[in-house]
Amino acid sequence: MKREKLNEMKMKFRALSSNEGFARIVTTAFIMPYSPTVEELADIKTAVSEAVTNAIVHGYRSNGDKYVSLTAVMYSDGSLTVSISDKGCGIPDIHKAMEPLFTTDAENERTGMGFSIMETFTDKLRVVSRVGEGTRVTMTKRLSVFSK
Repeated sequence: MKREKLNEMKMKFRALSSNEGFARIVTTAFIMPYSPTVEELADIKTAVSEAVTNAIVHGYRSNGDKYVSLTAVMYSDGSLTVSISDKGCGIPDIHKAMEPLFTTDAENERTGMGFSIMETFTDKLRVVSRVGEGTRVTMTKRLSVFSK
């Protein structure tokens, strides 16, 4: 069976910490018609929060004049794909950045668990980054309602 897009949304918002909650709520509203479980909703909201926070804090160094992009696609096989991207500083060493407890912002009490959390709460995580050009985090989560 060919995997088809059921729905798609794209948005951009300023890189303000207050918009992390906005991104989480918009993503939740986008997937509600597909009857996710409470646990799936919590997982997706947590992963989106972490990705958006990383873009704002690490990608843009909290420069609220920049923009974060969010794309969400729901597929006919029950897979939700969410991409968060920035045009910030980029990640010099993705493998190092994805190690638990690694952070570039220890001064502000960052735990370095963002990527680990994203991996835990999604089925697939992909990070693409270029120094000086930005980062795109793509997360996929399959909703159980499609398996029934």
